[in-house]
Amino acid sequence: MKVNCALAENPTMKKVVFGFSFLLFLLPFFTHCNAQTWTMVWHDEFNDSAINRQNWTFDTGTDGDGWGNQELEYYTGRPENARILNGNLLIVAKKERFNKCKYTSARLKTQDLKTFTYGKIEARIKLPMKQGLWPAFWMLGNNIDDIGFPQCGEIDIMEYVNEDRTNHGTMHWQSNHELASYGGTTIVDNPNDFHIYTVEWDSNSIKWFVDDKQYWEGLVKNNINQTFAFHRPFYILLNMAVGGEWPGKPKHRTHLPDTMYVDYVRVYKMDSLVKEGTR
Repeated sequence: MKVNCALAENPTMKKVVFGFSFLLFLLPFFTHCNAQTWTMVWHDEFNDSAINRQNWTFDTGTDGDGWGNQELEYYTGRPENARILNGNLLIVAKKERFNKCKYTSARLKTQDLKTFTYGKIEARIKLPMKQGLWPAFWMLGNNIDDIGFPQCGEIDIMEYVNEDRTNHGTMHWQSNHELASYGGTTIVDNPNDFHIYTVEWDSNSIKWFVDDKQYWEGLVKNNINQTFAFHRPFYILLNMAVGGEWPGKPKHRTHLPDTMYVDYVRVYKMDSLVKEGTR
């Protein structure tokens, strides 16, 4: 996606570096930290016999142009592409002829069912790593049908492409009437094992984590850089695309079907900020 070059320097990262230096200077004289406490407000552990339709609905079809990314799959709501098995949600990409497409997969969402403004949003996920696959755990502004993208905003919590072990965490929005994008990456050992992908989102910033280790942060405080979208309700999506502008096409070694496993999705709200260890 297009990156707004004016946002290449991250004011958040500057703040972190300065604060760290200042803390080191004062460490012998004063020590404190802010401990966040969270309460779970919604979750799906995928322990039912079928997908809970009070939590999830499906995007289906191709949206006319491969969902704006030239993706090759046809999204369905069939159990062949999305089902519950042994306490996991399975999203299955298949190579098959279906409604003029060569591939099928699934894209689940909580739109108009469960929406969230701020919080800790996380999922435990195991992924296939193959050329042409593009699994994602992400969020969109719930007003997308009214104002469109990128005005609604997007938070990508987890994205991988192909066989690359690089996880991408990104925020997208509209700034100065153009698409603005800002994000970071981290290398993950064995994405085809389960890992926990998380964002912590409040009125000041969005922070990205893998297995409780923060790797990126973007400011939204006071609508900096026109980040108005990130102070409104968002819904959650889980999907696995096949092909597209970013990953390219599957190749002969891309043996399908293959599966994205989701153990759970959980959402927490912050209880309080508690100062600890102050002296």
